[in-house]
Amino acid sequence: MKEYESIVVGKNSIPALSITVICMLAIPLACFLCWRKAHRQRTNLSWLIAGALGFLISARVLELGVHYFCILADNPVSRFINGSTAAYVLYGTAMAGIFEECGRHIVLKYILKKHRTRENAVLYGIGHGGIEILAVLLPSMITYLAVAVLFSQGDTENALRSLKITEQTASAALPAVQAAAAFNYGMIAANVVERLLAMLLHVGLTVIVYYGVANTKKICLPAAVLLHMLMDMFPALYQRGVLPLWAVEIWAAFWTAVIGFIAVKLYRKTKASA
Repeated sequence: MKEYESIVVGKNSIPALSITVICMLAIPLACFLCWRKAHRQRTNLSWLIAGALGFLISARVLELGVHYFCILADNPVSRFINGSTAAYVLYGTAMAGIFEECGRHIVLKYILKKHRTRENAVLYGIGHGGIEILAVLLPSMITYLAVAVLFSQGDTENALRSLKITEQTASAALPAVQAAAAFNYGMIAANVVERLLAMLLHVGLTVIVYYGVANTKKICLPAAVLLHMLMDMFPALYQRGVLPLWAVEIWAAFWTAVIGFIAVKLYRKTKASA
């Protein structure tokens, strides 16, 4: 594993990762506290919890179960999807849109029958987006920080042993270790902006789905699925190495603005029935 011996942790990597970890904790907490303070009388914490559980069940249990068969396992379906960029993008965006938006719809329509206010719809979106940060992104950042600290000590063998990197897993783990070592202050802004956009996205999509449930507008669910798919299209292409990261960020900002515009209009329209 000689490739690991040449890894040098940048002087800014550890402080930059530490700040990023703090920001990942602060974003969902700040969103919740600010919204709760402004709308205490019209919000109920059960909606925040439902948003978090809805994401975990729909995206981290059910969707990942399908991914195991269609992406990770070795079978004709996975070989076809992994072997075609078009199939990979269509599959990935469709699964994310269908599972997350249908999950939202089911919870909002059949489970959360009390305290139906537009303010609670936003709180649900904060729970959905917040738990994505805490359960998916934050652990990754903490792992990166641990990697940077271990490799900064100059004992490569101890770092590899602590991280349980073996000859068999060395190649797969190398990109993550290199990314942790090269992390810098500029990446803090990229991660924070990306998470803020994602939070706004989840709140916006929740408001759209909620409006459909509250006003019996069946078009809202497929619209939310389609918007979610469009949002995820460029990230999927980036994963395939087709697009640069800057293009993904611009695309995400554009669709977040579009979804936010639609959501604000629907939020205002639900005022009379909220």
